[in-house]
Amino acid sequence: MWRGDYLYLIENLVVKDFKIRYRNMSLGVLWSLLNPLVMMTVYLFVFTQIFENPMPHYPLFLLCGMVPFNFFTVAWAAGTNSIVENAGLIKRVPVPREIIPITTVISCCIHLLVQVVLLLTVAMLSGMGFNRYWLWLPVIGALEILFVCGLALLSSAVNVFIRDTRYVVESATWVLMFLIPVFYDFSRVPERYSAILDSNPVAATVISLRKIVYEAKPPVPLTLFKLVGASLTVFLIGLWFFRKMKPAFYEHI
Repeated sequence: MWRGDYLYLIENLVVKDFKIRYRNMSLGVLWSLLNPLVMMTVYLFVFTQIFENPMPHYPLFLLCGMVPFNFFTVAWAAGTNSIVENAGLIKRVPVPREIIPITTVISCCIHLLVQVVLLLTVAMLSGMGFNRYWLWLPVIGALEILFVCGLALLSSAVNVFIRDTRYVVESATWVLMFLIPVFYDFSRVPERYSAILDSNPVAATVISLRKIVYEAKPPVPLTLFKLVGASLTVFLIGLWFFRKMKPAFYEHI
């Protein structure tokens, strides 16, 4: 395949996945906006009315955690099922199979884009305003996407042979929701755990996003370095594992 053929294939797979995802849905992509708004309202009530939370601009603080975490959960789950769900395409068309989970993750970026617009709108309404560190947002987003692509390559390959993998992924995201500082400030994490938590790319994304949007500061260099290292490492491991396992896909899908 030529480079132009790859781009054409990626574009069509992303569009196909997007159309299938929102087929027969009356609100379509607006669900990407409604879901974080509804969840933010519920969490806001719980953490301000039931549990005392003196943190200023808590809706903005909360969205800085929810936006990257929502993308992570949706994209990882979709990527995990991508090979099995596209079995017919894989059997009929000689496409590079690595593209399937990667394009599935990329198609979820539409959710991410809508929710980032919501986040920045809330930031403006909260009086935080634009700051030059917003220029870091594409970098932080790209690193999280790279990390999720690596995870999707790993889990989608395993899911071909062990179909329970998607349930493991769903359970893992529920556990990670409390291990990632979505609802609480990272400064409240005991020091003996902070270095481990900071090494999680999703946690590092949340921490960096709060620095940029909520505190109007640049990302912490060490956190950013860990995010780059972990994202690249997971992607390369995922790609290596996927390529090692894909010769046996045809017999199991």
